Amino acid sequence: MRKEVRWERMFPDELEAAFNECPAVYFTYGLCEPHGPQNTVGLDALKAHAIACRTAHAHGGIVAPPDYWHIHEHGMYANWAYQNVGEVRSWLTAMPAWQHFKNICYHVRAADALGFHAAIFLTGHYGPNWQDLKTLLTLIQPHFAMRLYGLPDFEANTPGFDRQGNGGDHAGRVETSLLWALEPECVDMSRMPEAEAQGPHFAMGGNAYESDRRIGERMVNDEVAWLGKKMAELLEDYTKLEISERHPVTFQEVEQIWEETVTPALKTFETMKNPNESPPEDSQWFRQCKLPELP
Repeated sequence: MRKEVRWERMFPDELEAAFNECPAVYFTYGLCEPHGPQNTVGLDALKAHAIACRTAHAHGGIVAPPDYWHIHEHGMYANWAYQNVGEVRSWLTAMPAWQHFKNICYHVRAADALGFHAAIFLTGHYGPNWQDLKTLLTLIQPHFAMRLYGLPDFEANTPGFDRQGNGGDHAGRVETSLLWALEPECVDMSRMPEAEAQGPHFAMGGNAYESDRRIGERMVNDEVAWLGKKMAELLEDYTKLEISERHPVTFQEVEQIWEETVTPALKTFETMKNPNESPPEDSQWFRQCKLPELP
């Protein structure tokens, strides 16, 4: 029997039934960017979306269409790219941090207006953006009835994780194993360079040679269990609010929230900070490394 959880592939009656069973939604984010010669460039969003779909199949809920446009090219991301990608064509689907986070505000607004009780925002793209995602959702939560939680996917697979912690890797053993388990046609280990070959190899992690699809399956199962538990907590938190009536936030109100609540805090966002050093001026990563001054 058909059981679809992907919002864009569901019929209206299926969406209604899924919502009535579990009024929860998953938003997933990533980036097309170099992930070693062995992985397709959409790894970040492919990984996050597939994990969310498995979670919705196991625990209920609906998975929103994935967002492949994310933060890169400025701040610390530019320095990282200079060192790990080099001057090759990068195939990035990048946008500035402030636009990405404003888009998320509208994603929140759309789901809240539909009446969802809880939403998880899962990013498969690493670096400091996940810290800012948590900050953003904390800032805007008071304006929405729907309960919000944001995280990098590795939080669901890192025992003892806290906000200052880190985990995962970039196109190494962890990410390659995860994508191999989730989307096996998107990993080709025969494309790996010889172990002694000089890098960088399209931003491949040094321990990618240790990747194992079976390890990836274990990590996926752990993340699905963690996310299912977290969503259950958010849904329970919503019931405790005892909301009798909800008023959808308008587009104009989102703009007001952005200007009055988020914009003043942007200067504290990790992704809005300039690095101590910039790439050399003859690098393709130099021009957009520096961020605009914020009031």
